[in-house]
Amino acid sequence: QMPAGEIKTDDAKITPPSRAEMKNSMEALIHHFKLFTQGYQVPPGATYTAIEAPKGEFGVYLVSDGSSRPYRCKIKAPGFAHLAALDKIGKQHMLADIVAIIGTLDVVFGEIDR
Repeated sequence: QMPAGEIKTDDAKITPPSRAEMKNSMEALIHHFKLFTQGYQVPPGATYTAIEAPKGEFGVYLVSDGSSRPYRCKIKAPGFAHLAALDKIGKQHMLADIVAIIGTLDVVFGEIDR
């Protein structure tokens, strides 16, 4: 069981102030608007982070140049690998069978279409 208490970081650079704090402090309100309109600066570098989603691996590749906007952001959807396997799975099958194969793979084209 998760212990009681705060679940956010106390770092004011990346965490918005609480509503109660914004009602009492003009600086907190300014910080809130500045954080959501400009964002915060991420140190330069690159990272790939993946989690296990219900349909496979969901990955995000981010490259930062030190500004508040990412230099590059690539998202790997779980269904992308499934669709890539269609070439091997669909060999020597009829075109009508490809529809059934796509249904079996449970490909969501909205997440794959880039």
